[in-house]
Amino acid sequence: MPQGWTITIRVAAAAGIVSTPLFWLLDGPNAGQLVGSSVQGATSVAALVWTLFHSTSPGSDDTAIDTGKAWATGGGGAHSGVRRPGGSGIGAATAVRTGDATAHGPGSSAVTGIDYT
Repeated sequence: MPQGWTITIRVAAAAGIVSTPLFWLLDGPNAGQLVGSSVQGATSVAALVWTLFHSTSPGSDDTAIDTGKAWATGGGGAHSGVRRPGGSGIGAATAVRTGDATAHGPGSSAVTGIDYT
């Protein structure tokens, strides 16, 4: 799940959890209001727990297998594996059986595995 969505869901869940007691404290709620606010609180807690489990799920891992043949010349860059600029990304990054990478000229780079630059 993208980081922006995770933060949005967590903020909405926290708002739901915090606002639930307000319904209980306002003007003597009736049975319907108590049921509604209980459902709201339970749903908010479930959403918060869901984001905590899914922010580091195995689905967020990046894997490159049998990569190869990346060429770069004249200051260019070639990438055929996993790109994580500045170490960004959630989860593990794995490269298996990487091969060929050729860079010619100043400023050129070629990566067939994991590129953190």
